[in-house]
Amino acid sequence: MAVFTTVSQAALQRWLAAFDLGPLLAFEGIASGIENSNFFVDTQRGRFVLTLFERLQAQDLPFYLGLMQHLARGGIACPDPVANRDGQVLSELCGKPAALVTRLEGRPLDGPSAMHCARIGELLARMHLAAIDYPVQMDNTRGLSWWRVNAPRIAPHLDEATAALLNDELAAQQAFATSDLNHALRSSAVHADLFRDNVLFDHDQVGGVIDFYFAATDRWLFDLAITCNDWCIDEASGAFDLSRLDSLLRAYAAVRPFDDTERRAWPIMLRAAAFRFWMSRLYDFHLPRPAEMVTPKNPLHFERILRDRRHGAPELP
Repeated sequence: MAVFTTVSQAALQRWLAAFDLGPLLAFEGIASGIENSNFFVDTQRGRFVLTLFERLQAQDLPFYLGLMQHLARGGIACPDPVANRDGQVLSELCGKPAALVTRLEGRPLDGPSAMHCARIGELLARMHLAAIDYPVQMDNTRGLSWWRVNAPRIAPHLDEATAALLNDELAAQQAFATSDLNHALRSSAVHADLFRDNVLFDHDQVGGVIDFYFAATDRWLFDLAITCNDWCIDEASGAFDLSRLDSLLRAYAAVRPFDDTERRAWPIMLRAAAFRFWMSRLYDFHLPRPAEMVTPKNPLHFERILRDRRHGAPELP
């Protein structure tokens, strides 16, 4: 989350007049994140989260908003888009597509324990199963096609050794993408960004999952790899904390057991998950956008993780 587009109180009041939420009491920008403009909005009916979509196209947004609605109906705690009096959950504010969603209780964790990771493993498996019958599909906007286009733009900003790593991993991922093994993996709509800052904990229970705006139709194993690469690592080295990793994977498997295809694909999928976020952070660091409130994240973090995963990975249970 960030603030790229400034919203005045008067403009927000006019926009909110289409909702049955009572008068605007207060609002403030949310500084964390790097993709959309986000605000806490307080009205007589409670606190909500307003998002102005900076990069995503209006025609793509029903996928994300519909997925949240679908998962909420399936018992997953996630933001529920709020409809205006015309029944619309998407409209325009300050020249940008905008949506208002319910705010969940809880806060992100800085240092998750094995117990917290088990909660996340169970949650992610339930999300995958709940999304099986979500009918809308969406290509991953930060997937292989995006990597192919932007790797040549990023490489000139890197030293020779780092550029070589970028190109070598891209070649490996392109080869895997065309393999029978990849095509055999199960998929549905997935969150694709289930980092610690996108899960709220209320004491030791999951309060909800937020920020679905990188969601896509993709492999379940890719979504799981993204999650493990954030929740189960030593921050300094990027290596796995094996206790947390084992807790997350076993809790996931208790809800949705792994098959042999997934066990074979696990090492390369962990690399794909690390590469996806290394690429994004390199892009945001070297090719930044202006923003009122934004802090690009350090790409070296995911470079360390990728290098570690290229040396192998623990097996799935």
